[in-house]
Amino acid sequence: MRLSVLDQTPIPYGASGGTALANSLDLARHAEALGYHRYWVAEHHGSPALAGAAPEVLLAALGAATRTIRIGSGGIMLPHYSPLKVAESFSLLAGLYPGRVDLGLGRAPGSDQRTAFALQRDRRQQAPNDFPNQLAELLGYLGDSLPADHPFTALAQTLPGRPEVPAVWLLGSSPDSAAWAAEVGLPYCVADFINSRGAPLAAAYRRDFQQSVHLAAPYTMTALWTVAADSDAEAERLASSARMMMAHLMMGRSIPVPSPETALAWLADHPEHAGTTGRRVIAGNPAKVRAGIEAAVAEYGAEEAMLVNILFDHAARMRSYSLVAEAFGPRALAA
Repeated sequence: MRLSVLDQTPIPYGASGGTALANSLDLARHAEALGYHRYWVAEHHGSPALAGAAPEVLLAALGAATRTIRIGSGGIMLPHYSPLKVAESFSLLAGLYPGRVDLGLGRAPGSDQRTAFALQRDRRQQAPNDFPNQLAELLGYLGDSLPADHPFTALAQTLPGRPEVPAVWLLGSSPDSAAWAAEVGLPYCVADFINSRGAPLAAAYRRDFQQSVHLAAPYTMTALWTVAADSDAEAERLASSARMMMAHLMMGRSIPVPSPETALAWLADHPEHAGTTGRRVIAGNPAKVRAGIEAAVAEYGAEEAMLVNILFDHAARMRSYSLVAEAFGPRALAA
């Protein structure tokens, strides 16, 4: 089982987006030194809480800051973009960092509907829901496999990073994403931190998987909300920041990441939000967290776990990943 990192570039209350971006570079170097396999960054727009609005830009800096760890998007929200533009951007990254770049794709807006509409170039009407067509065109550029009579076929050879290309992944938390990943033959990452009842999606993906030029056999990763600390109590204290943040998001408000002290006081005054809104949170001491990760991976039948958290304190976030790495040991991470 491989272990990897998903970074949403959280902005702590009182800090700037620039600080959050610098923290991402710091955490990527740390994850590489610890032996994690991949380091992915997310895409969110119009958020005071998360600074990762342009994964392709952040990945260029992450590639320069690291040497061996795979870097990628978790993910690029394809409905916002021209498939050619995504192909060019990630071809360029693959050329800069050969053999290290993953292109994880999603169809969620990564924002509210107003922000998603603001991202559109043509605002005369809502963008069409044509993700499968976008995906096919993007794969056609990267694989130089568009039909001979396609009007854009010649553009595939102009991608700037050739012969290097990114490894393409499909991300999701719904039956549609599982079906598309299986049909096209792509590796699939199930966002358990969004939908903790996603194990049937992984099973459907494996059942329906079709061998492709991308992948000979199904490969599943699950992204898990994970907070490790020296004690269970400390892990729960650290996790309170994200609980308050998520509660506000569910109420239609996005806020910077609050301190645990602020979060605990707010949650005490609002006990109806003290739970996890049905989402799995693996939080505790290193042994407890390892057991939780192993149980989730077994539930999904996954080959890889990608760990994500949002903490107020950058040092605590760094330590969380250190404790998980120590709990599994170098042999496990090198698998």
